[in-house]
Amino acid sequence: MSHAIGTVIVTYRCRELALACLASIEQHLPDLLPSTVVVDNASFDGTPEAVRAAFPSVRVIEHRRNLGFAAGVNRGIEALPGAEVIALVNPDAELLDDGLIAAAAYLREHPGVGVLGGRVLNRDGSIQPSARAFPSHRHALFNRHSLLTRLFPRNRWSRQYLLTDWDHADIRPVDWVSGAFMIIHRRALDAVGAFDPGYFFSIEDVDFCRRVHDAGLEVHYFPDAAIRHRIGGSSRRAVFRAMAGHHRGMWRYYRKHFRTNPLLDAVTAAAIGARFAIHAASYTLRTARNAALRRPNP
Repeated sequence: MSHAIGTVIVTYRCRELALACLASIEQHLPDLLPSTVVVDNASFDGTPEAVRAAFPSVRVIEHRRNLGFAAGVNRGIEALPGAEVIALVNPDAELLDDGLIAAAAYLREHPGVGVLGGRVLNRDGSIQPSARAFPSHRHALFNRHSLLTRLFPRNRWSRQYLLTDWDHADIRPVDWVSGAFMIIHRRALDAVGAFDPGYFFSIEDVDFCRRVHDAGLEVHYFPDAAIRHRIGGSSRRAVFRAMAGHHRGMWRYYRKHFRTNPLLDAVTAAAIGARFAIHAASYTLRTARNAALRRPNP
């Protein structure tokens, strides 16, 4: 049954994390390795060679330049034409069980569902908010990283967006699920096509789930398949590029799904630009402070 499931892992400069991810697949679902594809986005850190040496049954696709996450996913899906169900697993994640088998069975038994999102846990075992409501202008002020959410984590709007009022213990329909652990039935790809390669990093999962909804299929959260996810395992190697990609993705998503009039467009573009500037400045200051703390006293 597992050979009807394919797995796609897109890597960028995270060799040891990718090997640990594959080791978790070998531990919980060893029969899945021959239908696993690693797409390396120009890591140049020995990732392809290490994967081939440690897991010879895994197919490795090498890109000579970094095409971004969405394009990497598409290349991996293309390499699995016989897979009925395709699981996207981040290289900085590790499977915690064999729940992909149950997830594939659930998708077969529920033809109105196109995508599942598994349970995603932080390293300490706490729930990582990986299923959320679709973003809106209001959510720009109450997303996971916003100042208002950090200062007032129990406010109603943040809870509505992040779905934190729910213990994530049951299967339920949601708006979108994280690409860190997304389980896709072939019917969703047939209905909406591939991931949009115009998203370099981040927001491509939101866009894909929105298109799945628009096609009349549902997205469900499925807690019976779980991973442990180390956020930023790949993006920490190119923080500013990832940060810029995320904010460009926000603008692309807005233009595709929300644009209404020139004034609102201008305000939204300015807000996204300001958000990027604040995040970049905050990261720069934090990095400089940490470096100063690590510097030995004369």
